[in-house]
Amino acid sequence: MSDALYYKSASELSELLARKEISSVELMQSVIDRTKAVDDQVKAFNSFDEKDALKQATESDKRREEGESRGPLDGIPVGIKDVLAVKDQPLTCSSKILADFISPYDATCIRNLKQSGAILWGRLNMDEFAMGSSTENSGTKVTCNPWNLDCIPGGSSGGSAAAVSAGEAIVSLGSDTGGSIRQPASHCGIVGLKPTYGRVSRYGLAAFASSLDQVGPMGRTVRDVAALLQSISGHDIHDSTSYKTEVPDYVAAIDRFKGKKWTIGLPKEYFENASDVASMGPVEKAIEFYKSIGCEFKEVSLPHTEYAVATYYIVATAEASSNLARYDGIRYTHRAAEFDAKDSVDIYCQSRAEGFGNEVKRRVLLGTYVLSSGYYDAYYLKAQKTRTLIRQDFVEAFKEVDALLTPTAPSPAFKRGAHSGDPLSMYLSDIYTISANLAGIPGMSLPCGYVDGLPVGLQILGKPFKEDELVAIGDAFESAHDYKNEHPALV
Repeated sequence: MSDALYYKSASELSELLARKEISSVELMQSVIDRTKAVDDQVKAFNSFDEKDALKQATESDKRREEGESRGPLDGIPVGIKDVLAVKDQPLTCSSKILADFISPYDATCIRNLKQSGAILWGRLNMDEFAMGSSTENSGTKVTCNPWNLDCIPGGSSGGSAAAVSAGEAIVSLGSDTGGSIRQPASHCGIVGLKPTYGRVSRYGLAAFASSLDQVGPMGRTVRDVAALLQSISGHDIHDSTSYKTEVPDYVAAIDRFKGKKWTIGLPKEYFENASDVASMGPVEKAIEFYKSIGCEFKEVSLPHTEYAVATYYIVATAEASSNLARYDGIRYTHRAAEFDAKDSVDIYCQSRAEGFGNEVKRRVLLGTYVLSSGYYDAYYLKAQKTRTLIRQDFVEAFKEVDALLTPTAPSPAFKRGAHSGDPLSMYLSDIYTISANLAGIPGMSLPCGYVDGLPVGLQILGKPFKEDELVAIGDAFESAHDYKNEHPALV
């Protein structure tokens, strides 16, 4: 099984394609066959078009024959989270309210992938409008964790993580608003990277919380994630929050920084109750590994960490209530039957009631409340001030260290339904990832071991726009271990 094309890394496959030992059509067919064999169990995809994928693969092979290959991603299948616009493909955000919507344009990151020659492969399941940590809030289906089908894959990019883990995609794109790339990557035993806010254009990403959302790569190896990040990064005139700064060669940075003795911070607030964190054992072993290769460790403090979850669920829900107002049943979304409605306001209310799931409704209501007259200053304004303090904590910490090391999640993947009746316990599953979004810094999760047979992720947080250092630090650990070649025992 480990020799199957669908379980090879993108960098390995790129070399095989370059040497013409395999064709892109052969690779794509391998992934299609794998998806058909296991997706009834995993349920990672909302939809896919195998004819279109094979057509893209044929075009890639033709370019290679003519000596016009577009680079390392040419001919590599990339799974797409169903929150990114791809022209003439469904864009559902795993919501009933967008069940019939077809995107009329490409997101900027999708346009960049097309220019790289990558094969756009399917629409991957997610928590509805990216609101959730388990992919149980999807309006289409519940995705399973390939390592244990009774467990959740994480969320909201659960389909993106599960597809790569199960061999249904070589790499994938997700989005991360409070941990939605890193947490499912941890649970599914793959690598996931949330870039610095502004590194990747949000144009064509269906908005959840605009000041927090960021598109990012997911893959089997750090090098794969670096290559995919290279393709999608850069300034974009269509996104006013896109940052004008140089995009380094992330893959080359892995070799450029090889052997560097990093100074790594351990946030004491993340480790104070270490004995209560189920995933801490593998993380502590990872710390010992970095010490063994000469890295220096310092304890640092992020004193406002305790306010991060509360701050996040005020800022994110406030922005969500505004962003989701456009789904009104009048213009292009699901519309309730008009014969049941008394007037246009009734159509609006009924359409949203039918189209949105419970978690989306919960967050829209929370967001509307904290923005309402008499509560704005008490909640939203105070949350924004606290967010500034949280960011300042990271600024101070990075004066002493190159990066921070933490667990990605407090536990491995939990059983489906374990937290569905308790939203607060579900929200706390992102306790280690949320702060990076509030501060706008990059973060990466990579596999570092197992607890009860389920993968555990190590989170590395970096300085703004220093993703090149982040991938180099991650590769140092990955290269000394073999987690990238360990796969779930799916039939």
